[in-house]
Amino acid sequence: MRQRIHEADDRFREECGVFAIYGHQDAAAHAALGLHALQHRGQEAAGIVTFDGSHFHAHRARGLVGDNFGKRAVIDGLPGHAAIGHNRYSTTGASMLRNVQPLFAEFAFGGLAIAHNGNLTNALGLRRRLVEEGSIFQSTTDTEVLVHLIARSRRSNIVDRLTEAMAEVEGAWSLVALFDDAVVAARDPLGIRPLVLGRLGRAWIFASETCALDIIGAEFLRDIEPGEIVVAGPEGLRSLFPFGPTRSRFCIFEYVYFARPDSIVEGRGVYETRKRIGAELAREAPAPADLVVPVPDSGVPAAIGYAREAGLPFELGIIRNHYVGRTFIEPSDHIRHLGVRLKHNANRPTLAGKRVILVDDSIVRGTTSTKIVTMVRQAGAREVHMRIASPPTSHSCFYGVDTPERAKLMAARFSVTEMARIIGVDSLAFLSLDGLYRAVGEQHREPGCPRFCDACFSGDYPIRLRDCEEGRRETQLSFLQEENAT
Repeated sequence: MRQRIHEADDRFREECGVFAIYGHQDAAAHAALGLHALQHRGQEAAGIVTFDGSHFHAHRARGLVGDNFGKRAVIDGLPGHAAIGHNRYSTTGASMLRNVQPLFAEFAFGGLAIAHNGNLTNALGLRRRLVEEGSIFQSTTDTEVLVHLIARSRRSNIVDRLTEAMAEVEGAWSLVALFDDAVVAARDPLGIRPLVLGRLGRAWIFASETCALDIIGAEFLRDIEPGEIVVAGPEGLRSLFPFGPTRSRFCIFEYVYFARPDSIVEGRGVYETRKRIGAELAREAPAPADLVVPVPDSGVPAAIGYAREAGLPFELGIIRNHYVGRTFIEPSDHIRHLGVRLKHNANRPTLAGKRVILVDDSIVRGTTSTKIVTMVRQAGAREVHMRIASPPTSHSCFYGVDTPERAKLMAARFSVTEMARIIGVDSLAFLSLDGLYRAVGEQHREPGCPRFCDACFSGDYPIRLRDCEEGRRETQLSFLQEENAT
């Protein structure tokens, strides 16, 4: 299962966002608002499915939430007191309309819509088996594997069918499902991807982040627990733990980059956590400088923490153009060569003649960092020291985050000294893994039993990468067959 990332942008791509509401007469409008708050988690497509007591209604489209659900006519076409929604950034499956979630299917027991954030690491093997047994897939997304497993289950009710399907899949997922007069929300047994529970009057809300609750004025109640299945229906709320007790391995990179700064994730405010990350970085990697400059926008909170701890001025030495997005004109070769200037521009009066500490959240390929450093030097900076508010990203993510294959990750190919030379900085330093753990409230990372999933930094994958292992075996077998043939 190979993920993709845009060559022109070596930032990490967000995963996906899910939202569900049960028990509100204006469910679709609230779902659209919730997805709007979760837009940062996926910008390729959005979809909403509602249930009005007798019928399901759906609208899915490529593009941003506001473009697709901003018209009252669209919301009026989605009546019902229950709804689930999804923002998509594809980590598996091509970017096409048939892959836009929520997926919907009619079963003998009625209709079912389902949407999930994450990645199933054994989806290809399961899909191959299901196709051989007669299943016909309509999409290329791993979410559809769950649909077919539910369809084949012999259990008597939908919750038991879903539980049985979840027991067969491996990987990371936070999912929401809608069936006849009930909404279900569930997390994988390690709780790698986020999912929260809220309430708005008598309505129950499930969402990837608390910022989606804030936008509709809902009360945040708690996180859905790892391995928990929660059902909201006419009789209220009930909770199941079919997989027994588990130990959470929540994705630590949510604190570094993915979650919105105003969200509360696993009991921690993201904005304050990122400032603590910056303070840890300042203690670990000081530099002689005149000012601290964030690489906007994700580097801002860490830069504030760094500047405060270092006793240095915090300045906006780089200004981001927020109006450049995916729908910008297709650039010519000449315009494309301008690269990062389409999104960022140096604040020359602030940088000229100064020793600058640039704070960013991560380095992926290094191409964007190189362009930003060049731009800052051209603005007259006397020295440029780069500080990264996370450890070196040396391994790919297979749990729902779009990262390049390992051979394209800069930290997997070069030492820190070599990276500094390539990027063109006077010095380069990353936050240590223990420092990151301290910033999120842990004393240190316990070897062999870490509190979080930090595989992109450590290579310690908490869930077996079965599809990748089978892919490597097939490649090796094919190579041996070719060798024998010659």
